[in-house]
Amino acid sequence: MINFSNKKGFICDMDGVIYHGNQVLPGVEEFIDWLHRENKEFLFLTNNSGYTPRELQQKLARMGLDVSEEHFYTSALATAAFLKEQAPGCSVYAIGEAGLLNALYDAGITMNDVNPDYVVIGEGKSYSLDTLTKATNLVLNGAKLIGANSDLTGPIEHGIAPACRALIAPIELATGKQAYFCGKPNPLMMRTGLNLLGCHSAEAVMVGDRMDTDVISGMECGMSTVLVLSGVSTRETIDTFAYRPTMVLDGVGDIAAIAETQKK
Repeated sequence: MINFSNKKGFICDMDGVIYHGNQVLPGVEEFIDWLHRENKEFLFLTNNSGYTPRELQQKLARMGLDVSEEHFYTSALATAAFLKEQAPGCSVYAIGEAGLLNALYDAGITMNDVNPDYVVIGEGKSYSLDTLTKATNLVLNGAKLIGANSDLTGPIEHGIAPACRALIAPIELATGKQAYFCGKPNPLMMRTGLNLLGCHSAEAVMVGDRMDTDVISGMECGMSTVLVLSGVSTRETIDTFAYRPTMVLDGVGDIAAIAETQKK
């Protein structure tokens, strides 16, 4: 059992935790109200590289949720920060949406489809056989392969969609090169999240819907972990992993309800 009232910070996934597609999930409004009311530090940390923090803020606003822009951190931002640290001023060939491209530009990274230092793959509608072929040959010519995250799939309103790990797999298979992934469960992204919150790992909780990214990333960083059953992982799939979350809940609304009972 986690004493939520005693925890200072909360890092939450978004897809499958806060919403499915464009539908807010039950209990989310109560959870966000509780975070604000109890003055908790919180961060929505998502592996989806397609959106900018402002787009995520506006998406939640359209759902009636009031969350300011500084509460969002994405795998696109983590990828840009990693490349800026590794090779300042480098160039990339990128396949992705505005979230990834804007993050790279803001980090001083230029676009190059001739002889880039890196090929960077995120989710996006620009993914096609042509862009896949271009990326494959650039990697064969020496560009290093980077993935925004290692998610195989992502939840959508009526099922799942292939995510970054699935999209980058053909390039790995065709080139024999292995990608480096910057998003969860990479501890670099989790440590950045804790730094943004100003929290020690013992003071924080990781909330997510995936055992293979959310729970393992929180656990390996020393955080308490909550698996919510509103997204990808189920009670049955928990048993296929060698590790377990600290708590399993139906949704994030249960956190606010449990915290209220813990105060009594």
